[in-house]
Amino acid sequence: MTGEQRKEASAVSGHQRERLLRTLAAATFIIFFQAYMVAPLIPALSNAFGTSVETVGLIVPAYLIPYGVATLAYGLLADRLGIHRIMFASLAAFAALTVLTATAQSVEQLALWRMVTGIGASGVVPLALALVGRLYPYEQRGRPLGWLFGAMAGGMAFGSPLGALIVPVVGWQGLFVVVGIAGAALLLVLLPYRAIIAAAAQPVTGTLGDLFRGYKGLLGTPRGQRTYGYVFANSMFHSGVFTWLGVYFEQRYGVGLVGIGLALLGYGVPGFLFGPLIGRAADRFGRARLLPIGLGLSALAAALLILDFPILLAPMIAMILSLGYDMTQPLFAGIVTSLGGKRAGQAMGLNVFTLFVGFGLGSLIFGELLRLGFGTAFGIFAGIELLLAALSIVLFRSEVPSRTAPTAP
Repeated sequence: MTGEQRKEASAVSGHQRERLLRTLAAATFIIFFQAYMVAPLIPALSNAFGTSVETVGLIVPAYLIPYGVATLAYGLLADRLGIHRIMFASLAAFAALTVLTATAQSVEQLALWRMVTGIGASGVVPLALALVGRLYPYEQRGRPLGWLFGAMAGGMAFGSPLGALIVPVVGWQGLFVVVGIAGAALLLVLLPYRAIIAAAAQPVTGTLGDLFRGYKGLLGTPRGQRTYGYVFANSMFHSGVFTWLGVYFEQRYGVGLVGIGLALLGYGVPGFLFGPLIGRAADRFGRARLLPIGLGLSALAAALLILDFPILLAPMIAMILSLGYDMTQPLFAGIVTSLGGKRAGQAMGLNVFTLFVGFGLGSLIFGELLRLGFGTAFGIFAGIELLLAALSIVLFRSEVPSRTAPTAP
């Protein structure tokens, strides 16, 4: 963190900074809640539109893929126009488009609204992560990043079961309207912090050549390469395993939607409850110590799924898998915030792009491996994740606490 950035951060009182952090966490939660609430609705939407569940299932990637791609553009726009302008516009688009999704009269229209919403909504979370890099010194970023990634995990975990429980009361259209209104309410709550956000991250000017040099700077050092590489590989692992857990539980134990939702609910509990504590531990003990543990826990969870365990233990295994995610991706994001320099939006945009591309590929690859059976697929993913855990002991050994952000070797 430069001297100028320290002055900007110190100009914001601790109380204001914490209230802003919690508001950003709430916005992150509602965006990820909306992203994952549609999964348990696929059978109901199939009946409503009179089409197959396979066709309706396309509304999931219709949101996630455009979301990931658009983050690159939002990061660049934020660096040029200011984080505050892009973030507020994106949150407003999320609220409006989510409500408009309720007007869909066919599955094609629903998929189109989901695609447009993914593009509109993707400017909030990566910019919130970049903003943390401006408001908090590197050695204090673990806890606030834990809040944001905990909100992501909570949105993912609660979106699926609560979506299934709310729809019988308000209908699927009502669910989108309620979530859209919640997004609009958060926009109003965030408006008083506009000046703080604008002051914390000033626009960056430059040419197209500067843009490519920025990416070269992010990916041209060993520190940047290993960090983004691990973000990609780790996201493939977690998406592959988590995406297919519902199918696994249904096929192996014969549980329905409610049972699947309750089993998956454990996935978000550690991050939702302990995200800030994990961040504090990273600040205190160093990411070098926690990253191998998080990767190892992820591998352990995948290996346990191979065993013949009672369905009552499923939430516990989901919690272990979630804890592995919560002890890795937020810590990688903390490193990314120190890589971007003045181009924090570009650095975090690349991080979220890498994350979501990994999400998509991980799901596809795991699905292909299912030709060999769930046991083989879980075994392959667990083995690769365990190898990554062992290598991380050496690759991230320099990520230790210090008074200033470490420089790239």
